[in-house]
Amino acid sequence: MKKKVYSYQITLVPEDEGGYTVLVPSLPGCVSYGRTVDEAAKMAKEAIALHLENLKAHRLALPNEDSRPVLSTTVNVAV
Repeated sequence: MKKKVYSYQITLVPEDEGGYTVLVPSLPGCVSYGRTVDEAAKMAKEAIALHLENLKAHRLALPNEDSRPVLSTTVNVAV
């Protein structure tokens, strides 16, 4: 059986102590970490795969990136 390939946008958040926290906006709760951008991307793939396996095990729909478009922007706030 051929596996379906899913694509997900990830967000890398630089941490003050170094490294990057990885967020997957289309998969709430799917979070990872890596010391470098390459490691963070690799860890994100593992986290996404495990997240999707868990959804499948619970017979839940696998979200597709296309079904939840993500917009990113920057806002300025004066305090």
